Amino acid sequence: MASTVQCNIVSAEREIFSGLVEMVVATGTLGELGIFPGHTPLLTGVKPGPVRLRLEGGQEEVFFASGGYMEVQPHAITILADTAIRADDIDEAAAVEAQRKAEQELADNRADIDFGRVSADLAEQAAMLRTIRKHREQRR
Repeated sequence: MASTVQCNIVSAEREIFSGLVEMVVATGTLGELGIFPGHTPLLTGVKPGPVRLRLEGGQEEVFFASGGYMEVQPHAITILADTAIRADDIDEAAAVEAQRKAEQELADNRADIDFGRVSADLAEQAAMLRTIRKHREQRR
């Protein structure tokens, strides 16, 4: 069995990552997935949250995916994300502010608010903050 597999993370805007990895960890629609080279083919939705890549040599890179799909083939893993960003590039202060605004909108309880959109925004910001904090803990 091969020790690495090609992994591509692509957002609507651009390719975020392309390279060989030893493992991918992401949260699919049915729970957390750990994908190794030679994995059985799989197609799943990706929930907002961290995507961890263990690169050749054991180094780790962490990305945030706001949702999308993951296709796993024996020799390639592709994550098609709505939005994807490296954890190091996330502006934590902006994410905290966006979460605060979404919480405030929900608390206002106005009739003209789109509760589904605001709830989704709140969940995405919370997942982004979890990604940042988890990444920070791993670097220590």
